[in-house]
Amino acid sequence: MSTRLARILTTTFILAVVLLPIYWLVSTSLKSNREITQEGTLYPHVPTLDNYVRLFTEKQFGSYLTNSLVVTFFSVAIALVAGAMGAYAIARFRLPLAMEGKVGLFLLTLRIIPPVVILIPVYLLMLSLGLLDSWLGLIATYTAFNVTFCVWMMESFFREIPVDLEEAAMVDGDSRFGAFRRITLPLAAPGLAATAIFAVLVTFNEFLFALALTATPRAMTMPRGTATLIGRIDTDWASMSAAGVIGALPIVFFALLVQRHLVRGLTMGAVK
Repeated sequence: MSTRLARILTTTFILAVVLLPIYWLVSTSLKSNREITQEGTLYPHVPTLDNYVRLFTEKQFGSYLTNSLVVTFFSVAIALVAGAMGAYAIARFRLPLAMEGKVGLFLLTLRIIPPVVILIPVYLLMLSLGLLDSWLGLIATYTAFNVTFCVWMMESFFREIPVDLEEAAMVDGDSRFGAFRRITLPLAAPGLAATAIFAVLVTFNEFLFALALTATPRAMTMPRGTATLIGRIDTDWASMSAAGVIGALPIVFFALLVQRHLVRGLTMGAVK
């Protein structure tokens, strides 16, 4: 009985730690600024959706959210296509000086370096290309970061797929690319899903480069636009909480969409 009670208490504590911030975010988004800053209530006494309405009517949050969705979709999609082909090449072909075992780690160094180190070079590059404050500039920047991560992640997934399946397809008359597209890629779908969700999380929540490369609502992403709610004199906590709730929804929906592949994808390349 004591063991069961300990499990119940431990589970309750973990759920409280995980769910309490979410509850506080949602409840704060339903309060007025008076309730938040002056009364400090634990729950909204008079729940209101005015904070959500003001985000889209006064704060231009619709533009921020649209920019985030568009930039995240295209940058992750391009990175997955390029990364999958690059990872397949590393997993299947021998490179000079046996580099196939090290090139994935070399590519990952772009993600290991703190982003602030390369912020100024990236800014100057986008300035020279005329891509500041644009979707294309953000997509190019995020794609460069994501493709290295995708190659590193997908390489282990492709190594887990037997080469014999591709060779059998090519014996039957299929080309190398055809075997990759019809045989290998569908089998690597769980790995693609796991890679995609990590890339989406990083891209959708990225703030530093969005802060440096965008300046107007036509290109500001959701994290960058939410930061504009922090004023010099006061902070619109109610609107910021509502923005947090809305900003979390696309990630939740995407996770639910790929959850069928996610767990298998996370463990697919773990056993060598």
